[in-house]
Amino acid sequence: MTLTFGEKIRNLREDMDMNQTELGLAVHMSQRKVSYIECGKYEPSLQDIVEFCRFFKVSADYLLDIPKEYRRG
Repeated sequence: MTLTFGEKIRNLREDMDMNQTELGLAVHMSQRKVSYIECGKYEPSLQDIVEFCRFFKVSADYLLDIPKEYRRG
């Protein structure tokens, strides 16, 4: 089963033993927005995705579930 974007964010956050408020502060968004993204009620903006990638040190390909065959290089 493939994880959704929100599930990946939640798992990464929990792996760092953070709550939603702490993550929100780190990526410049409210706890409510983090909650909505994690449960799929809100689609993250491009800037949100960039902030998550930088903070968690993961690729957008991972967060967006882009298979290797669709990547260049």
